[in-house]
Amino acid sequence: MHAMIRTGGKQYRVKQGDIFNVEKLDAEVGSEITFSDVLAIGEGEGLRIGSPVVEGATVTARIIKTDRLKKVIVFKFKRRKNYKRTRGHRQHFSRIEITQIAG
Repeated sequence: MHAMIRTGGKQYRVKQGDIFNVEKLDAEVGSEITFSDVLAIGEGEGLRIGSPVVEGATVTARIIKTDRLKKVIVFKFKRRKNYKRTRGHRQHFSRIEITQIAG
């Protein structure tokens, strides 16, 4: 069974056992977290699509790790104006594993 969840301003298609990165969540490593913003659930003929969310559907996940991604270099310049700026950015993320899809 698949589900479409919304977290961190993004949407993810998940199934039980999936491991992936999402925007940083405010929870301890190893704790369980429940997503109630389930936009769609099921597969094939049994697909239920919410408007905007499916009532009573939840997705439970376990937080495996919280860390930062590799540095992204942001370089801006304007030609012939002696303008150059270099910045770096490391995005925070949480790695989660989907443990249960209920609904």
